[in-house]
Amino acid sequence: MKRTALFTLLPVILSGFATGCEQGQKTAKVSQSVIKKYTQATILEGTVSNDKGVVKAGTVEASDEDGHLLTRVAVDNGHYSVEIPANTILPILLTFSSEPGAEKLVAAVVHDSITKYEINPLTTAIAAAAKTMGGYTHANMIRAAEAAAHVPDANKTTTGWRGDPTTQYGGWH
Repeated sequence: MKRTALFTLLPVILSGFATGCEQGQKTAKVSQSVIKKYTQATILEGTVSNDKGVVKAGTVEASDEDGHLLTRVAVDNGHYSVEIPANTILPILLTFSSEPGAEKLVAAVVHDSITKYEINPLTTAIAAAAKTMGGYTHANMIRAAEAAAHVPDANKTTTGWRGDPTTQYGGWH
């Protein structure tokens, strides 16, 4: 009787150990994340614009996600070029301001291979939306950018096209 009970419970006990091992492996995989950083000093450059056009003067500050200042440069006729120190962990934020108290424009840097960044109201909206989605990750930046894209109502229908798409795009109808 004891032997029968042992053989009946043995698969249940072993499956509990196997499940525990699998959960430990899953946890280990989830907790591993790839840390992106600039391995060497890197120049980031671009232009700054607002709803009125290119911004002529102001400053661009590069800071880490916690707000620690990395560097600051002056904007020259709408253009900026900032050197990011080696071993800087991403994401970083490029923040433009023209004067104290004025509205700030932001661009979030999440890729170590891209060096040109525009700073404008759209990049500011995308960065803000990504932050509310959980942070400045590639996935959140993509979702935020897709949500920020605007399609005029005049071009929307239930199928996504206005009119006959074959004619509109060179078809024979």
